[in-house]
Amino acid sequence: MNRDIAGGRNDEALLAEARRVLGKFALVKPSISAGGVAAALQTASGRIYTGICLDLACGIGFCAEHSAVAEMLKARETEILRIVAIDADGVLAPCGRCRELIVQVDRRNLDCEVILPGGTSSTMADLLPRAWLEPLFARE
Repeated sequence: MNRDIAGGRNDEALLAEARRVLGKFALVKPSISAGGVAAALQTASGRIYTGICLDLACGIGFCAEHSAVAEMLKARETEILRIVAIDADGVLAPCGRCRELIVQVDRRNLDCEVILPGGTSSTMADLLPRAWLEPLFARE
């Protein structure tokens, strides 16, 4: 699902959208679940896309950020301005796999603001220094 945020930056609105979809629930058994982590991202158009994680057996699940990125891509958008992931305890930093996904979707996402625990934020470039794709970007 996507929504628009009127105006500019609004961390509380982004967090509220993530909270709206957060909520762990069991699938085929309690250890196989979904919704324990939620993510919300805002694109350059101002739209917000959300996603939830899938904690499945054999490593075939995926992170909430992946789910939100897939929703964004369905709308044919690629540039992320801001992103946040949360669980029941608060804000989470994106894992390395999520950082790579976000940068590989659009190189401009190196400038994406990542909301971090403790009320801080950072750019994706700072969280993914010396990204292996940077030399490839320079050749294009």
